[in-house]
Amino acid sequence: MKKFALALAALSLPTFVLAQQSGSVPLERVADEAMVKDEIAWDFVEGITTEVGPRQAGTEAEKRGRDWAVAWLEKAGFENVADEPFEMQTWVPGEVHKAEVIAPFAQPLVIQPLGGSASTGPDGITAEVVYFETVDDLRAAPAGSLEGKIAFISHSMTPTQDGSQYGFAGPARWVGAGIAASKGAVATIIKSVGTDLHRNPHTGGTGFPEGLAPTPAGALAIPDALNLERMFARANGRPITMKLTLTPRDLGTTTSGNVVGEIVGRDPSLPPVLVACHIDSWWNGTGAFDDGAGCGIVAAAALRVSYSGQPLRTIRVLMAGAEETGLWGSKAYSAAHLDEPIGVGLESDFGADRIWRFESNFRESNPELHRKLAKSVARFGVADSRIVASGGADINISRDQGGAIIDLQQDGTRYFDLHHTPDDTLDKIDIVQLRQNVAVWTQVVGILANEAGPIKPKD
Repeated sequence: MKKFALALAALSLPTFVLAQQSGSVPLERVADEAMVKDEIAWDFVEGITTEVGPRQAGTEAEKRGRDWAVAWLEKAGFENVADEPFEMQTWVPGEVHKAEVIAPFAQPLVIQPLGGSASTGPDGITAEVVYFETVDDLRAAPAGSLEGKIAFISHSMTPTQDGSQYGFAGPARWVGAGIAASKGAVATIIKSVGTDLHRNPHTGGTGFPEGLAPTPAGALAIPDALNLERMFARANGRPITMKLTLTPRDLGTTTSGNVVGEIVGRDPSLPPVLVACHIDSWWNGTGAFDDGAGCGIVAAAALRVSYSGQPLRTIRVLMAGAEETGLWGSKAYSAAHLDEPIGVGLESDFGADRIWRFESNFRESNPELHRKLAKSVARFGVADSRIVASGGADINISRDQGGAIIDLQQDGTRYFDLHHTPDDTLDKIDIVQLRQNVAVWTQVVGILANEAGPIKPKD
């Protein structure tokens, strides 16, 4: 660990020099210090959003993000740092994103394409719009009833602390365009899956059933979607006609990668603690909340655990590539490392606001450890829960192995104001809440990394 401590001491950030005390600081003190003065997570997210910016999956911009993260991890003193490449099908948004009501209330609307959308071509598509209040209403539409038309799908998502309404409203984006295309629609527009009232459309991926060709699909800014709904209420049965122009492109197969680095443990025979995030972002924001902050949090926690001495288990940081467009990195990591047991997996990918709930999937099989972990973070305002942790998108390997999983649930009340929008920028991060995340993660990861027995015993 001498080399590790010297590398950390060389960094310019004042908090990093705490590593010189390695082995002399109790874990609880290290976590408490993070609560009041951690700068490591901020340094990561500030740096990557400033020096790289948006990191669309599979593109040169994402590659620059991975290169930046590799350099940061190496400078911070992580060992076994690597960019593990994989191949993926790459979609990019193109240059033209326009929606215009032609009649009866002519005016432009603000729109962004959805990931996986086909192009309308540069001349656009002009067609009648058919309004569906919910995805279920669209599902009930007769076969062939949307021939030559544009489907418009709405929803009524509202903010929640646990983000649960994403599951309620998300299908409008996830499957809406595919359902509409199967009924003959030439294109689909949706009310953005979000909770803000800014003229910032929320992008995100959409999908089409196997064998069905993708059609153009876009998300309207929520105020514009509400305006379109009002138009239908005032049209008195007159058709609403729209011209839609979206020009995304498929680049074919390109290379992405997963960035990894380790705090090496004393006992290599013990399966590591995997702490994960994703390095890519959508093109229309700088990826501060989603998920630069998550990468900063997990890396900062791993470093801080080392301040109390070399952990028993290795802590492996995984910054997955190409999460947003299909979990490509998570799947590739699992495929490449499935025969390497993971002791426990955790992911941070829900912004930077405070953690309020602790969940595990071993409350019943390892109640003593579950209680110990839950008790350890109560002082940070984190409640225990009986909910069984299922893990985030970037720890597929833990699910594939049937292993231990912990969810440190962040407050999502404002997350879907920013999610997949141009507003996903550094200024939205509250450094006090970011530090609380690092403190909680440090405490939990520190206990896990020094657990000698099986974290989730076999049933």
